[in-house]
Amino acid sequence: MATFLSRLGRGAFRGRWLVLLLWTAALVAVGIGAVRAPAADDSGTSFMPGIEAQKAFDLIGERFPGADADGATARVVFIAPHGQKVTASHTRTVIDDFVTEAGKGAQVAGVVSPFKAGAVSKDASTAYATVTYTVASGDLSDASKTALTHAIDGARDAGVTVEAGGTAVSSQPEAGGPAEGIGVAVAAIVLLITFGSLAAAGLPLLTALVGVGLSMAGILALGSTFDLSLTTGTLASMLGLAVGIDYALFVVSRYREERAQGREAREAAGLAVGTAGSAVVFAGLTVIIALAGLSVVGVPMLTKMGLCAAAAVAVGVLVALTLVPALLGLWPDAVLARGVRRNRPKALRKQAAKANGGSRWAGFVVRHPLPVLLLCVAGLGALALPAASLELGMPGDEAKSTSTTERRAYDALAEGFGAGFNGPLTVVVDASKAGDPQAAVTAITGRIKETHGVVSVSAARFDPAGDTALLSAVPSTGPNDEHTKDLVQSIRAERAALERTTGATFEVTGTTAMNIDVATALQNALFPYLTVIVGLALVLLMLVFRSVLVPLKAAFGYLLSVLAALGAVVAIFQWGWGASLLGVEQTGPIMSLMPIFLVGIVFGLAMDYEVFLVARMREAYVHGERPAQAVVSGFRHNARVVVAAAVIMSAVFAGFITSDESMIKTIGFGLAVAVLFDAFLVRMAIVPAVLALLGDKAWWLPRWLDRLLPRVDIEGAALTTERGAPAGAGAEQRETVRT
Repeated sequence: MATFLSRLGRGAFRGRWLVLLLWTAALVAVGIGAVRAPAADDSGTSFMPGIEAQKAFDLIGERFPGADADGATARVVFIAPHGQKVTASHTRTVIDDFVTEAGKGAQVAGVVSPFKAGAVSKDASTAYATVTYTVASGDLSDASKTALTHAIDGARDAGVTVEAGGTAVSSQPEAGGPAEGIGVAVAAIVLLITFGSLAAAGLPLLTALVGVGLSMAGILALGSTFDLSLTTGTLASMLGLAVGIDYALFVVSRYREERAQGREAREAAGLAVGTAGSAVVFAGLTVIIALAGLSVVGVPMLTKMGLCAAAAVAVGVLVALTLVPALLGLWPDAVLARGVRRNRPKALRKQAAKANGGSRWAGFVVRHPLPVLLLCVAGLGALALPAASLELGMPGDEAKSTSTTERRAYDALAEGFGAGFNGPLTVVVDASKAGDPQAAVTAITGRIKETHGVVSVSAARFDPAGDTALLSAVPSTGPNDEHTKDLVQSIRAERAALERTTGATFEVTGTTAMNIDVATALQNALFPYLTVIVGLALVLLMLVFRSVLVPLKAAFGYLLSVLAALGAVVAIFQWGWGASLLGVEQTGPIMSLMPIFLVGIVFGLAMDYEVFLVARMREAYVHGERPAQAVVSGFRHNARVVVAAAVIMSAVFAGFITSDESMIKTIGFGLAVAVLFDAFLVRMAIVPAVLALLGDKAWWLPRWLDRLLPRVDIEGAALTTERGAPAGAGAEQRETVRT
C-alpha cells in the first residue's frame, strides 16, 4: 500500500500538468452535466416503506385518486380581537372574502370556509380555513404562493389577525447560507496559525473546495436519474468540506516534515503520500463504511444522503492523493516553513527532535495514565447521562421561531381547539372484505371514539367504490406527547378484535402517526446499523494496526464520545439547558434521524483521528521505539495537526448552528461537540493513557490471525527500507507482537 501510494504521489508530482488537466476536465464535464441535467423529481411519497403509517398513506393514494395524498395544504387561522368573536359580522365578512379570493388560484383544489366546516372554536375566538392544492408543495408556482399571500394580507389589512401554516406556506431553510462560509473562514485562520504560511494554509482549502464542487455538481448531474436533490447533498457538502480539508492537511504537513529532514521535493511528496496518504485511505474507508451503512436503516432518503456523502468523501481521498502532490509540484517551496526555504535543514531537524506541546502533553499522560483515563471516562460518562432520557420525534411548526407565522398559527390552533388539534390521526378503514362496509365503518368509528384520549372523530368519508373510508381522530394531547404515542398503540391494539367482529381492518396514519412509526423504526434499526459499521471498521483497523486491543480501544472511545454528544444534545435541545445561548426558542423531542446521523458520521470521523494519530505511533514503534516513547513520538509529529483538523471540522459543523431551522441547528451542534469530545478527550487523552498502560500488549495479535490478515504497510516500513532509514533505525524495526 505505502509503496504504491508513494509511486502515485511521485507520479502526480512529476506529471502535475496532466493531473491538473484531468481534474479540470472532470470539473468542466460534471459542471456541464449539472447545468444541462433536468431537475430532480422530489414528488416521491415513500419515506420509509414497511411501516404501518406509510402503508396507510399509500392506500389513501390508491383508493382516493381524486384527493392527492401529497397535495399541498394551507391552514389559515383567523383570530378575533380580544373580547370579540370571529362570528361578528365584520370579521365574518372578512373571512368570507378571503375564502373567495384564495379560491381563485390556478392550482387551488378548494377552500373550505370555517363556517361551513364547523372550524370555529367553542368560544368563537378562533377559526380556520383550509386551502388545498392539486400539486405537491414543491410544485407550487410562485403565482400560487403570491396569490395566497395577497389574500392573507387583504384580511390583515381589514383588521383581522391572520396566521398561516401547512405545507403550502412552510418556510424552507436557505440552501447554503453562512454555514459553509463560517467553516471556511475558521479553517483558514486555523491553517494559517498551524503552518505559518499563506500557501500552506490555502492549499488544503483550495483542494477541498475542488472536491466539494465536483461532488455537488455530480449530485446535480445525476439528480434526475437517481432522484437526488440539493437537500440530499447537504450531508455531502458538510462532510466533503470537512474531510477534504483534513486529508489535504495531513499530506501537506507530512510533506513539510520530510522537506525539513532535507529530502528533495519529489521524494518528499512521494513519502508524504505513501505514509500520510495511507492513513488518509484507511480513514476515508472507515467514513465511507459508516455512511454507506446508512443503507441498512431502510429509509430511502437516508440511503441517498449516505451514499452521496460517501462519494464526496471518496472524491476527497482522491484529491488528497493526486491533486495535492500535483499542486506541490507547481509550488514545491511555497508551502515550506521559512527556515527550510533558507536552507537550514540541520537546525530544523534539531528543532523537530525537541519537545513541543504535543510531546509534553503525551509525556504527562504517559507518566500519569490511570488518573487521566479515569478522569476523562468519568467526565464523558457524566455528560452522557442525559442521553438516557432521549425522546425522539419529528419537530414541526411548534419548534419554529415565534417570529414565523407557522409557529403563531400552531399556537393559536392549540389554544383555540386543544393541544391535539395540531396532530390529528388519520384512520383508513378497508372494508372491502366486510359483508356490510357501512356498518363495519360505523362500528370502528364508535370504538375509536370511545378510546381514552380521543377528543373527537370526524364523519367517515368513503371512496368511490364505497368499501374504504377515511376518519380523522383528534387526540387530547399534542403531537409529540408520550400520551399521543400511547394512544396510537391503543387504537392499533383494538384492530384484531374489530376485524373479527366486523370483517374490516384499519390502519392509522397522518403526520403524527408517521412520525411515531419512523421514530420507532429508526430506534430499532440503530443497533443493527451500529453492529454493521463497528464490525467492518474493527476488521479494517485490525488490518491497519495488526492489533486486537487497539481497534477495541478505538471503539470504546467512540462510544464514550457519541454518548456524551447525545447527552449534550438532550440537555440543550430537549431539556433547555442554555438553549437561549444557541437561539433555541422551543425545546422538545430530538429529531428521529439525529441519533442515526450522529452515530454514523461521528464513527467515521472518530476513526479518522484514530488512524492519523495511532498510525504515527505505530510507525515509531515498528521502527524501534519503546511503547511509551512511540506514543510521545506520535504526539510530537501529529498532535498539532490532529488538533487543527478537529478545530476545522468542528468549525464547519458549528457553522450550521447559525441556521434558523431547528433540525439543522441540532445536527450541527451534535456533530461539533462530538468531534471536540472525541478529538480532545478520547484521542488526545484516553488513547495515550490506554496505550501507556498496555505497553507492548497494545500491539498483540494472535499468530493465526496474523497469518490470515494481509499486510498493508501503513507505517511505510517498505519505504524506509527502499529509501534508507536514519542510522541505526533499520536494525531495530520490530515485528508485530504475537502469541
